[in-house]
Amino acid sequence: MFFRRTASSAARAGRYEMLSRDHCHLCDQMAVVLDEVLPAMKIGWTRVAIDDHPRLVERFNDVVPVLLRDGEPVAKIRLDRRQLERIVRRRR
Repeated sequence: MFFRRTASSAARAGRYEMLSRDHCHLCDQMAVVLDEVLPAMKIGWTRVAIDDHPRLVERFNDVVPVLLRDGEPVAKIRLDRRQLERIVRRRR
């Protein structure tokens, strides 16, 4: 009999980061959705201020917030609960 190691569901879900700016109401709205959905799925996320990273400003200056999964954009500007759940399920 063979036993196969499987990654935890959080590892399979990927690494989520939200690119944001201070005083951005859309960023705050996306953060609320992330806080409502991801912890229930045992997934964490981090907030990254793009103004601290010149390359991110160059790439995403006019398009925040942006949700990244493993460094790749998966959502931008607006995100609702249903969209986020679909994004995570596609990864698993």
